[in-house]
Amino acid sequence: MIDFNNIKAAKTTETRDLNTLAEGAGNIYQAIAIISKYADQLNDELREELHSKLEEFASHSDTLEEIFENKEQIEISRFYEKMPKPMALAIEEWQQGKIYHRDPQAETTA
Repeated sequence: MIDFNNIKAAKTTETRDLNTLAEGAGNIYQAIAIISKYADQLNDELREELHSKLEEFASHSDTLEEIFENKEQIEISRFYEKMPKPMALAIEEWQQGKIYHRDPQAETTA
């Protein structure tokens, strides 16, 4: 689980040095594959967490009269909207060396 209070990832697009991204994997293609898979995992995790928090506010009736603005629900949504995207989070964690990865093909040939 990600500690959202200590996120240092960029919230906007940043230019990255491909050589520094490739350092942990051997080449840039492997690094991008690892980072993108981790970003997918983060995206799924964040989506599940957001849906579980918003489920508390879900209205199970279909009448428009009962639907009203809930400030807590709006704040939760805004918090997730302001967060860095999962790819930015994954790149930041990759550069900090926090992502564990292994190459099963390299293990079988060794």
